Amino acid sequence: MQTEIERRGERIFDLVDRHPESLFSKAGFYQRMMALSMRDEHFKVQLFRFVDVLASLHRGTDIVQHLDEYFADMRNGYAPLIRTFARGARIVPWISGQLLRWNVSGMARQFIAGRNPKDVMKMLRKRRSQGIGFTVDLLGEAVVSEQEANEYASRCLELLDHLGRETRGWTDPLGKNTELFPVVNLSVKISALYSQMNPADPADSIIHLAPKLRPILRRARDLGAFVNFDMEGYAHKNATLELFRTLFTETEFRDWPHVGIVIQAYLRDAENDLLDLLDWGRARGTRFAVRLVKGAYWDFEKIKSRQNGWACPVFLQKPESDLNFELLTRILLENESTITAAFGSHNVRSIAHAQALAEQLGIDRTRFEFQLLYGMAGPVKRALVEMGYRVREYCPVGELLPGMSYLVRRLLENTSNEGFLRAKFSEKVSEDELLRNPADLISQGPNGARHVEVSSDGASLDTPAGDTYENAPLVNFVYEQNQDRMQEALARVRPQLGQKYPLVINGERVWTDKTIASINPSSPDDVVGHVAEAGIPEAERAVKAARDAFEKWSRTSFETRCRLLERAADIMHRRRFELSALEVFEVGKAWAEADGDIREAMDFCRFYAHQMRLIGRPRLTQHVLGEESYQHYWPRGVAMIIAPWNFPMAILCGMTTAALVTGNTVIMKPAEQSAVIGAMLMEIFEEAGVPPGVLNYLPGKGSVMGAHLVDHKDIDLIAFTGSREVGLRIWESAGKTREGQRELKRVICEMGGKNAVIIDADADLDEAIVDTIYSAFGYQGQKCSACSRLIILEEIYPRAIERLLNAAASLRVGNPEEPGITVGPVIDRTAHKRILEYIDIGKNESRLAFQRADVPQKGFFIPPTIFTNVSPKTRIACEEIFGPVLSVMKARDLDEAFEIANSTEFALTAGFFSRSPANIERAKAEIVAGNVYVNRSCTGAVVGRHPFGGFKMSGGGTKAGGADYLLQFVVPRVVTENITRHGFAPETTPLYRDEFLGPR
Repeated sequence: MQTEIERRGERIFDLVDRHPESLFSKAGFYQRMMALSMRDEHFKVQLFRFVDVLASLHRGTDIVQHLDEYFADMRNGYAPLIRTFARGARIVPWISGQLLRWNVSGMARQFIAGRNPKDVMKMLRKRRSQGIGFTVDLLGEAVVSEQEANEYASRCLELLDHLGRETRGWTDPLGKNTELFPVVNLSVKISALYSQMNPADPADSIIHLAPKLRPILRRARDLGAFVNFDMEGYAHKNATLELFRTLFTETEFRDWPHVGIVIQAYLRDAENDLLDLLDWGRARGTRFAVRLVKGAYWDFEKIKSRQNGWACPVFLQKPESDLNFELLTRILLENESTITAAFGSHNVRSIAHAQALAEQLGIDRTRFEFQLLYGMAGPVKRALVEMGYRVREYCPVGELLPGMSYLVRRLLENTSNEGFLRAKFSEKVSEDELLRNPADLISQGPNGARHVEVSSDGASLDTPAGDTYENAPLVNFVYEQNQDRMQEALARVRPQLGQKYPLVINGERVWTDKTIASINPSSPDDVVGHVAEAGIPEAERAVKAARDAFEKWSRTSFETRCRLLERAADIMHRRRFELSALEVFEVGKAWAEADGDIREAMDFCRFYAHQMRLIGRPRLTQHVLGEESYQHYWPRGVAMIIAPWNFPMAILCGMTTAALVTGNTVIMKPAEQSAVIGAMLMEIFEEAGVPPGVLNYLPGKGSVMGAHLVDHKDIDLIAFTGSREVGLRIWESAGKTREGQRELKRVICEMGGKNAVIIDADADLDEAIVDTIYSAFGYQGQKCSACSRLIILEEIYPRAIERLLNAAASLRVGNPEEPGITVGPVIDRTAHKRILEYIDIGKNESRLAFQRADVPQKGFFIPPTIFTNVSPKTRIACEEIFGPVLSVMKARDLDEAFEIANSTEFALTAGFFSRSPANIERAKAEIVAGNVYVNRSCTGAVVGRHPFGGFKMSGGGTKAGGADYLLQFVVPRVVTENITRHGFAPETTPLYRDEFLGPR
């Protein structure tokens, strides 16, 4: 087989060399830019970022300014030329800006076949004369609303009609097996037809996508056209496959053969997907097509999986993808009676392999086709046509602005270090090397690609080496197994609702006459649990138990305490889905939000254990001959933990574990609304082996029992997360010294925010709108980090606000037991009433631009609400609402935007969307907030990665999940010893001491 592959590959190369062409067929600017990009990685990154932003810049001054910002620090040979151009451009910015736009537009035209259907026909006629067919793909902005999704569907219908009219009478260039290959071929981007696709809920995606696709399919069938389902990111792969199978099993379409779907060879599960499709196709009884490609989202998939702790779904070495492509090629060709194969590759080795295998299997060369991208590998296309093979060109159609992301993907492909086209046409790698078997090129061992073990639920099985800390992975709801486990957990937890939960004091269950009823905010008639309510007598018992347990616990080795936390994390992991399901019922969190909270709790356990090991041993302050000075830490004493309901497991667990691991004993008071989850945390620590009295579970009224403990003389530390009003009261009260008090109370106070997101004039609106919607309405806006103020630069205000309102109108609102819900209920009746009052205030202060009408009547549901024309001094712009209410303001320029953002008394989180390096640096320096997020959502802090906390009226400046957080729970102590005896001293002193330096 290898000999035949080499023979055919050499034949293709011979034909290619008859029509020599640079990889970059357009000369001049484009060729020079690409050549430099392949020599200088930094230049490539800056160039592609500049290309990405250019289409959104309309003034010559803006274009020149961005050019200067992106390339001012260049140190290569082109730097003087770029700087000279930039200096000259400032003198005549309009002309210079247009020149740059024209050149970059030329780059885009290299890969985009036309701006509209009429435009593209000129190119299609030319390709027809060359014996090349087409498939047309509509480029567009990322779909963020149902209005945009409907517009895309309409454009598909219009394109089909136009192509049908203009190609009437066209015949197949090969004149053989034409029934398999209609002239008109449309590639459909599935995610562009539904803005609310959620990997956790493929059934919902199919329910909404199928009605939009059926008219397109009917029109295509009536016109005798072919429809292909494109494949995009991994998150939507399974839903796309299931949608394809569902639609084409329907009676109406079951006997239609002119449909196809993409399989991406760089995916590890591509073989299983193809085999499943094959089984389905046999049962269906009508042939269908598969376009086999390598895949275009490799960098994105790798980054996304690494960020979330997931096993990488793509092969990490290019030869692995190439080898898999050949394996899948064999499956396709061996099942030619069921599947019409289209091989999408520019790699001559992959092409030659398909040719050789088809010949070996006796398959006529006109019964399959090769598909190549418009604007790339022209000589390869001509060679294949000359050899008598069927060739189809993938032709994107669309405007420049939405086409830029596609252009950048093509530029990345062309300049990739491992790309075939670069190797052949630019670096002149030998033909023998290019035709080698990819199996021989796969690296093995430690110097090869990182091996990734994959579990069945998509989590990475790799473990960090040594004592390195890594976050727990989020549950990946792309996998059906995880969807099923969550559904099973909900079904298992529901019958357990309504149980009774006691206090736990000194390891004993304590029942009280009064109980707290925790209710389901989605269904207020459902009681999640009845929790014993502690009063002042129980509070006194808990303080005594904690004080009595303190001496022994404070002497317990830090390693023992660390292991307690790690055992608790392991138990949480085992019960992860059960705990997430409980959060759905008790606090109304959507699936992913609930899982994120449990993941954060596990992370706190492991991160604080890791941090304690770093600070636990006494450390030498300086190397001084004749003297030893060691600094170490003592616990403060009895800690009172007061937690909120919005992150009922994570925040309660985070503050509690920080106190425990540093040697303090704890009285743990959860919020009344989430007291059952608090009981679960107590249960977990008891199973993990926490000694009696070290951790005491004490739910109760904050105004009674909580206030009593804040004032108590034997409480040494208070860790609070909650509202500004309560936090300031605690801060003030704790500052007073009571009779018999022997410690200055330490208060760790984390309060709310009035967080602003700024959208700059050059921001990527696809990204900014999606992330702002999530930041404002994720978990109903009930996060202290949520976006409640949006500031948009007036230059892009009309387009941004239109897309924002349409996106908000498309959100799924409902019971979070359903997997695809984005917006659920607010926490309770009091919150519901308060938020509605703020909405009434907003109607008087500003303009109500949007409010959902169709929200469930049962439960505490608040419609997502957006106000515009909001003055920065109004109540809805200054006061924390803690609900799904967004205030939008317009700013003349960045100075005014920063002024508005910094105008409140809070300083918790902020967001900034921009593609201007200079403006991004300004935002980093000038926005007043504890956590500033650039070009991403302003919620979703990850333990260790994003230490979280604010200042001003948002808190005391502490950072939960940060390296210095544990220091808030201890007192530092230095022990100095003169080790000189009669003029003699040891010459070396150890950096750390293992022994414990005295009791607390």
